[in-house]
Amino acid sequence: MSDKLPLVGEPLPLDLINTLANGPAGEVDLLDSTEGFHPWLDAQAGRLARPAPAPGEIDLDALRALRGRIGAAVDCAREGVEPPAQALRALTRAQLAGPLHRELTWADGSVTAARVRTGSATDVLLAELADATVDLLTDPVSLGRVRRCEGPGCRLLFLAVNPRRRWCSPVLCGNRVRVGRYYQRHKEDAG
Repeated sequence: MSDKLPLVGEPLPLDLINTLANGPAGEVDLLDSTEGFHPWLDAQAGRLARPAPAPGEIDLDALRALRGRIGAAVDCAREGVEPPAQALRALTRAQLAGPLHRELTWADGSVTAARVRTGSATDVLLAELADATVDLLTDPVSLGRVRRCEGPGCRLLFLAVNPRRRWCSPVLCGNRVRVGRYYQRHKEDAG
């Protein structure tokens, strides 16, 4: 976790949704500019098949649009409600725009296969994010563990591996809640 990245390390769809967060001065959208987007993309290193694209190579409008569709689909599915058809269609279109194939090569005396996507940097990124979303949406166990942070004013989502987890970060939101409760108890004792 860093000052500029509200929460990373969750499943890719949740990390993408969490690029829209509440900060001390109001809403913060890491996808508003390449300066906000590239640190998030760098934090995803090793989770995406392709190396990070150069600044300006990704269509941030398309990425924000997909984030909205992913958010709508995840919110509905985790509540057991049918996701909007346009959200599901957007995920399918994103996957189709960055087709996946297995590229065969000869190495060390045998044939190897690597999974490769073709298309523009934007198409490939959107396809990978859509694939990860499909995996989350079709995994009832993981989907059932997706939670929204209970911290006041926080909107971040996380995958609760521990069923008692209530906050995106025990250091930030968890500490705020504990301090608030402490303050309330001592205020009541003093009054």
